[in-house]
Amino acid sequence: MLRCNMKRPVIVIGGPTASGKSALAIRLAQALGGTVVNADSMQLYRDLPILTARPSPADERLAPHALYGIWNPLETGSAGRWLGLLADLLEREPDAPLVITGGTGLYLEALLHGIAAVPDIPADIRAEVRSLPPAALHRILSEEDPAMAVRLRSTDPQRLMRALEVRRATGRSLLAWHADPPARIDIGVEPEGVALLPARDELVARIGRRLDQMLAAGALDELAAFLAEPAHADSPLLKAVGVPEFARCITDVVPPAEALAAAVISTRQYAKRQVTFLRHRLRALQPCAGFGDDLAVQEAVSARILSRFR
Repeated sequence: MLRCNMKRPVIVIGGPTASGKSALAIRLAQALGGTVVNADSMQLYRDLPILTARPSPADERLAPHALYGIWNPLETGSAGRWLGLLADLLEREPDAPLVITGGTGLYLEALLHGIAAVPDIPADIRAEVRSLPPAALHRILSEEDPAMAVRLRSTDPQRLMRALEVRRATGRSLLAWHADPPARIDIGVEPEGVALLPARDELVARIGRRLDQMLAAGALDELAAFLAEPAHADSPLLKAVGVPEFARCITDVVPPAEALAAAVISTRQYAKRQVTFLRHRLRALQPCAGFGDDLAVQEAVSARILSRFR
């Protein structure tokens, strides 16, 4: 167990993309005199702040922020690594209230329910596995870890690579690691949490407007500069929601309007998956039918949550 047994307010805010998580987090951090902590896998990176919807400098002046923009573009993240970063933060700031927010459900699940304690994968094994032909991954995994292979689709290369690299690095199946007691951070308190779940039609409209705003703010120029660096071709940032569609626009494969339409569709699909995850795997977070930047929602959530810490 990652030890950090300290009494302090800890609030968790989940929600799909464009649901106003950051605005609510800032409001609560201001009220508590605390820090907004990032739980979004793409916002950990220093690059592409517009396309990853990282809090703006103006937002960051409203309350302290942590774990935003700290990684170079080639670093590899995971829920376990994020949990370690959070444990370090808790140790450095033993008294500060924390408002943890982000759209990466696996990170929030790791905090609330723990995570399989799989060791870090050595770089050479990771590179070896990720150089294998995608079409051969399922066959290779079937030979080396048949019990895990039967649980995965041959069309899911990310999970196949993860299972194979864990098997090769540890000598154990990912199934065995998942059967072990999960690693957790002991934060000494039961986190108070909320899941923002606005109406679907309103969220869809909000997603379209936010992508338009990103483009107006220079998202394509930001991405073009990033893609101009050859080393960035292997960056996990290129898998961020909306980035593959806009990248095709920059390479002149598709016109900007078509790229925007495709990005809207992929972002809607991503939001739908986030909502499903929240409802089925993060039930500890109390549902809230609204947007986090709505003043009425902020007041209602603040009144309920802050009453615990007064």
